[in-house]
Amino acid sequence: MASRSRIPFVALPLIVGAAVVALAQGPPAPPAQPPASPPSPESVKKAEQVLAEARKALGGLARVKTMIASGRTKRVRGNNLVPIEFEILFEPPSKYVRVDEFPAEDTDPTSAGFNGDALIQNPPPPAAPAMAPGRGGPAAGPPAAPGAPPAAGAAGPPARPGGATPPAGATPPGGAPPPAGAPPPAGAMPPGGKPPGMAGPGGTGPGGRGPMMDPRRARLQSVKQDYARLALGLFADATGYPLTYSYAAVAEAPQGRADVLDIKGEGNFTARLFIHSETRLPIMVTWTTPPTNVIVTVPGQPPPATVAPGAVVVPGPPAPAKDAPKEEMDKYSKEVLAIRAKAQASPVENRLYFADYRDVDGVKLPFRLRRAIGTETTEETTFDRYRLNAKIDPRKFEPIK
Repeated sequence: MASRSRIPFVALPLIVGAAVVALAQGPPAPPAQPPASPPSPESVKKAEQVLAEARKALGGLARVKTMIASGRTKRVRGNNLVPIEFEILFEPPSKYVRVDEFPAEDTDPTSAGFNGDALIQNPPPPAAPAMAPGRGGPAAGPPAAPGAPPAAGAAGPPARPGGATPPAGATPPGGAPPPAGAPPPAGAMPPGGKPPGMAGPGGTGPGGRGPMMDPRRARLQSVKQDYARLALGLFADATGYPLTYSYAAVAEAPQGRADVLDIKGEGNFTARLFIHSETRLPIMVTWTTPPTNVIVTVPGQPPPATVAPGAVVVPGPPAPAKDAPKEEMDKYSKEVLAIRAKAQASPVENRLYFADYRDVDGVKLPFRLRRAIGTETTEETTFDRYRLNAKIDPRKFEPIK
């Protein structure tokens, strides 16, 4: 019978000297910290030692020539749990793809991965927009494939629902108050009259902050970062996506201690890896992202009945009457935008928990994962089977054209 090492899903308070950063499930994520100074040689050396011990406890990535993993995920979508059946194919050092099927939906399977620096995705994302001659915006092009995820920087509706709405419960000029957290109407334009992601003069990104990233390049970067977070729990390594490590802290918990490593990688990738001090197995990866949504309420309005994971609710100023002067309306709009911008600048903590490690052909692998944003669980994953060093059809790793 395969041996099991079960580690409960718990949150760990970080202890660095006298400073304590709580990771308990109840309190909100800590505010953003200023950029840290470069890690010391001592912290880098200690991180290498901890990683070597973790990799030894896991059995070593060197034993894995290929890996095929299959299982089931339950993903939170609104008030529903969406079942997903998945298969993960991995061939070190730089071939990875995950294929998802949605049994409860009449949709084709989707896939996302990479082969070196080439993106694997089905349906494929749109190509980078061509620039119209003499204009700052992109030229018209073919529509995205059905079901394709929004491209980074692509024109269209706001990426985060509610990003351009009035405060929840506020009465817009000439209209009825929208429900709390309601997204803008289809095709609505945010203040300024330009859809998010639309190129500015000379093909720059929003606000003239430099060239927009190719949607495929942005998607490739996102897929590699998701892979890296998973690989850290499977192998305490992320071959194919170079990372740097430094020792950050010791974490205290009822079941023992954990060593915490700071991790950095390409594209402003940052994360923290928690390694159990006794078993030396990875138990959690954390990272931060902006809120998924900002819901601004008006005084006296009850909070929304449900709030999506990663969304934040902030109080706003009293809404002016619908027949208020334009100057008062403009002032109110600026105040609301400032509140939204401040809330968007406060990151939300994401967590990926690893548990139920079992022996698979001499390698310990986790059979249960859980994702959370802030205090809310967003996914629960169970692995049914791992197959190591089985032959994989090379066509599985064919990148998009």
